[in-house]
Amino acid sequence: MGLARSWSVALFGVDGLAVEIEADVGTGQPKTQLLGLPDAALHESKERVKAAVRNSAEEWPKQRVVLGLSPAAMPKGGSGYDLAIACATLAAANTVPSERLAGTVLIGELALDGRVRAVRGVLPSLLAARRAGLCRAVVPTETLPEAALVDGVELLGATRLAEVLSWLRGADDVLTSPPTPAEQPLPASPDLEDVLGQPEARWALEVAAAGAHHLLLTGPPGTGKTMLAQRLIGLLPPLTNDEALAVTAVHSVAGMLTPESPLVTLPPYVSLHHSTSIAALVGGGAGLAKPGAVSRAHRGVLFLDEACEFGPRTLEALRTALEEGEVRLARRDGIVRYPARFQLVMATNPCPCAPPKEIDCCCTSTVRRRYSAKLSGPLLDRVDLRVRMRPLTAMTGAEAGTPEPTGLVRERVLKARARATARWSAHGYTWTTNAEVPGPVLRREFALPRQSTSLLDRGLASGVLTGRGADRCLRVAWTLSDLSESDRPTADHVAAALEFRERRSA
Repeated sequence: MGLARSWSVALFGVDGLAVEIEADVGTGQPKTQLLGLPDAALHESKERVKAAVRNSAEEWPKQRVVLGLSPAAMPKGGSGYDLAIACATLAAANTVPSERLAGTVLIGELALDGRVRAVRGVLPSLLAARRAGLCRAVVPTETLPEAALVDGVELLGATRLAEVLSWLRGADDVLTSPPTPAEQPLPASPDLEDVLGQPEARWALEVAAAGAHHLLLTGPPGTGKTMLAQRLIGLLPPLTNDEALAVTAVHSVAGMLTPESPLVTLPPYVSLHHSTSIAALVGGGAGLAKPGAVSRAHRGVLFLDEACEFGPRTLEALRTALEEGEVRLARRDGIVRYPARFQLVMATNPCPCAPPKEIDCCCTSTVRRRYSAKLSGPLLDRVDLRVRMRPLTAMTGAEAGTPEPTGLVRERVLKARARATARWSAHGYTWTTNAEVPGPVLRREFALPRQSTSLLDRGLASGVLTGRGADRCLRVAWTLSDLSESDRPTADHVAAALEFRERRSA
């Protein structure tokens, strides 16, 4: 009997750390002891692994087995360590050779009959393993399409524990190689020409798409607020390789990936009901927090319909994510970070009764103010574009005006984004949208002439505009400049950006 080692990965949000699993089989009363701060699911793995080994026609050591997971002071949880624990124990018992365990990360949950079950977070786990210098990975066959997204790691898929043990004994053809990635068909997105009228809202949607700005749509029911929000995705460019991996890692941890679509290539769209809790919105759960809707919408769109019906604490929980582009969640077992750089789109009625025409409103001024006040000043200060929807007066495109299709608007959006990316990269920055540019950079390195920003100065002096609001006006002005193919914003662009912020929701 002796000592053997294998490797697995501990996940903290989308960040991973390679975990060394040491198995010592020695003299003493038959007992299996697991060290290294395991949680309940990991602590139960002893019995799962024993049953899986027995049902794979192997014998569990009849001596004392000590399993140490290092770093020992770091809490560990989940069932993804099962496969690594089984292989390390049998190698320490001299049941299988240990040579192939060196440099190999093993990820998978074991069923009692020896099947290797899929676990969440395979993509971020393999990214962490690659950073740790591990060059080979054995994962559940079901997760091979997801694992194949990681370059520089030799991948093998296992369906049963017996296959992995045969591979450790020298058989080379028992494990599955990753499949050739198939071309994923792009899902059809709804077209902008389905929305009747609303020229101001359409223009705001185009500006939002071009600069990744947040948007508030206010108007009576049935005027197209939800339709416009759904069509924003069709105006956005596909994700870059780095963005796609970051988004896919979040969806992997959340358990949302499928073997048919292992890579998220299009900006995600997440729509929430007003009964959504704070934990569902920003993330939560016992032990280590799971990703919430703001992280699932990373690099995409988060849509809050009937925004004034959301609880005030729920809406206020968005503020940090909007400002910093990530959420940090502290729970019993540690602090996790999830990316959350999304575009927020909110839709709301102007008042509780919400008649088709404002003249028919039966709400008092107090009721209207109380309703609109559910969107607090600090939250609205982070929303770049605020638009009042027009009442619908015509059901035919001829009367409402010929609407532009998504393809035509998308061309202008992509050109504007390309201008922004080229401008910031020419100065050594990695920002791809105007919404990402910090205010100090816009005020110092890209300062506009005084005559262009005089309106902002007056707004700051009168208290109508905050410092954050002025910065956001500058970002929108740069987006308007990119859409008009100007070298830099003019006073008209700044005035138009300020007008977007002055439109009230009630």
